[in-house]
Amino acid sequence: MTEIKKKRLPTKNAMVFQIYAVLSRAFDSSVSAKDPPSYQGVALGGFGTGAVQSLILTPVELVKIRLQLQNNSYTKLHQADPYKGPVSVVKNILKTEGLKGMYRGLTITLLRDAPAHGFYFYTYEYMREQLHPGCRKSGQESLNTMLVAGGLAGVASWVSCYPLDVVKTRLQAQSLSSLQQYTGIVDCFRRIVKDEGYHVLWRGLGTAVARAFVVNGAIFSSYEIALRCLFNNGSIQTENAI
Repeated sequence: MTEIKKKRLPTKNAMVFQIYAVLSRAFDSSVSAKDPPSYQGVALGGFGTGAVQSLILTPVELVKIRLQLQNNSYTKLHQADPYKGPVSVVKNILKTEGLKGMYRGLTITLLRDAPAHGFYFYTYEYMREQLHPGCRKSGQESLNTMLVAGGLAGVASWVSCYPLDVVKTRLQAQSLSSLQQYTGIVDCFRRIVKDEGYHVLWRGLGTAVARAFVVNGAIFSSYEIALRCLFNNGSIQTENAI
């Protein structure tokens, strides 16, 4: 079964960064607003951001996966009628599985996204400070620092969650109206390893991290540059810097 890789859309990134900006401060209120969030606040803020995102995006990703996998040979064999679009998928899920069915895969999504976002933001903050000491407070790191730190953050995020992403896709691809391959997260993991070996949990990782390095380097750079343009005539105020 072909695994489906997630894409970071502009609206999703805006939501993620805004939630993170709030939570990174909320989890460590002892740090002055004039100083950057502590690394503890960064990690916990990222973790919380991933959890909130999971609640919002689970139904969206479920619909996407059902649509993308309906041409799979296994799905063709066990699916009575093909989906005509996102609305068709939603109607089918609500009819056969109820509202609860829209959140199929929520647990595995939480397990994937919460830690991954913790690694994501922590890696960015740590690496930008290592590459350009003092930049977390001044907000004046170079473009190269943004690109490299952001790229490494994307790589760290994918490496930390890749096997869970494989399991998540397999679980969300099945529905109550079709023959159930897996009974849960643990069963899915065991069956994958037994039938296909551990290597399948990492299949395609090289491509994923290469793309993640480029994309997330651009995302963080765009975000930091946008802040510089919006605040204080090109200079990021420290309370607005991640």
